Amino acid sequence: MEKEQRTYDETAEQHEDIQTEQQQDEQMQSGETKEEKDELALAYEKIAQLEAKLAETENRFLRLHADFDNYRRRVRLDMEAAEKYRAQSLVADLLPILDNFERALQVQVEDEKAKSLLQGMEMVYRALIEALKKEGVEVIESVGKPFDPHVHQAVMQVDDQNYEPNTVVEEFQKGYKLKDRVIRPAMVKVNQ
Repeated sequence: MEKEQRTYDETAEQHEDIQTEQQQDEQMQSGETKEEKDELALAYEKIAQLEAKLAETENRFLRLHADFDNYRRRVRLDMEAAEKYRAQSLVADLLPILDNFERALQVQVEDEKAKSLLQGMEMVYRALIEALKKEGVEVIESVGKPFDPHVHQAVMQVDDQNYEPNTVVEEFQKGYKLKDRVIRPAMVKVNQ
């Protein structure tokens, strides 16, 4: 019986130990659950903050990348325009010289020396015109063409039955374009 009692006592002790462990586990779980919940809530909050910060950083990066691409494109376009129109200021400075050449070439001379001088001036004028053409300078055609305010500057109006309305009748000063840009509009007389 003593043996049975000892076995019973051992079994009871084991049972109590198991119950005590279960109670301790439950207490720990109920106590840790609140702590764990707080820790989890803090972790989730921190994760949400980090995700928001990451999204903001990615957004800033994308904007900076787009700004840089735009800057690079603008610089490329500016360089292309600078290359394309590099001769613009030189051409603008040469236009009055061309006008003077044209006026000088219209002078009628009788003397042989003056004729040879005029012939030399005409050669220089043609060489100058050819050099400007190589750079992309073109004369704006005016007489007989419809008036275009982008390339013509109307200084007079007339009522001439020989021309259509809104047509250029006479050109007072030639206009010039450098490639597709108007350097100087043509000064013209326009039919009403």
